[in-house]
Amino acid sequence: MVGTESREAGQVLVTGGCGFMGRHLVSLLSARGERVRVLDLRDWPQSPVQPQPANVEFRQGSIRDRAVLRRAMAGVSRVFHLAANPNLWAADPNMFHEVNYEGTCRVLDAAAEANVARFVYTSTESILKNINAPRSSRNALIDEKVRHTVGDVPGPYCRSKFRAEEAAKAAADTGMPLVIVNPTMPIGPGDFLLTPPTKMILGFLNGTTPAYLDCDFNLVDARDAALGHLLAAEHGRIGERYILGHENLSLGHLLCELERLTGLAMPKRKVPYWLAYVSALVSEGVANLTKEPPMAPLTGVRLARSSMAFDCSKAQKELHWQCRPLEQSLRDTVLDLRQRGLLRRQPKQRAA
Repeated sequence: MVGTESREAGQVLVTGGCGFMGRHLVSLLSARGERVRVLDLRDWPQSPVQPQPANVEFRQGSIRDRAVLRRAMAGVSRVFHLAANPNLWAADPNMFHEVNYEGTCRVLDAAAEANVARFVYTSTESILKNINAPRSSRNALIDEKVRHTVGDVPGPYCRSKFRAEEAAKAAADTGMPLVIVNPTMPIGPGDFLLTPPTKMILGFLNGTTPAYLDCDFNLVDARDAALGHLLAAEHGRIGERYILGHENLSLGHLLCELERLTGLAMPKRKVPYWLAYVSALVSEGVANLTKEPPMAPLTGVRLARSSMAFDCSKAQKELHWQCRPLEQSLRDTVLDLRQRGLLRRQPKQRAA
């Protein structure tokens, strides 16, 4: 067995390091002088705002490939496993199981063979919500103590992430030095893949979403979530999960903030849940024919039916983690989307 001291001097592996949170995490590690290896299907996006950092080795490959994983783990002391399909819909729903669950199991196996000193698994907040909970408890704050079954979470994305977290927890129970983090909905600059939260904000900024289903959720800046990963590696307790979230708010509140920051009119018309559900069914039916992503994934609508507000105090206390103001995150998101030429309506000067 390799000694802990020698293992801690090794390289850091970040799977999914070219993704939204992954790039911010890689940049943080690089700035600290760490030797970082990235395993991703994609290349680092070309961006003057977030250039490719130093001290980083890039390897293109899939977490479903055991041989690729063994090579990626060589000399590695710490693993941050972020690679996943983060969307709420896919033309082939089986991809969620193959990438998010089976891929995670293979990363865990490779890390166990490499005897890594620390493993941080990136889960999601969406598996902490029980869609079968009694109506009386649906607005209670959600914390890390919740325990559900796979039948309590909606859709193939959430089920795949639920099973992956269960596999990570089992690995910790059998001796792997593993910590779980559950980021909430990430926003901020640098979302080149347009993950669901950024895509939602972009729709409102461009005026392509005329109405909304009001709901409660939690937003976190992807840069702060990346820092939370580092702190989880340093201070997290083995086998524990930490919700990396910042501010609970309603979608109506978010729209008011976007209107105040940009001067752009936001939708005022709310749609009832039943109408949003029917629209999502139709939207996914069309998507299954065209293979183009639906405007409103059914999983997202089902998650929005009741509150997704979180108690994030555990990460704040145990990891000594703090977040920047939500207003700054929203301003930076709008500015980034504008600089990338994605806005059809231009914000007024105060949004910059």
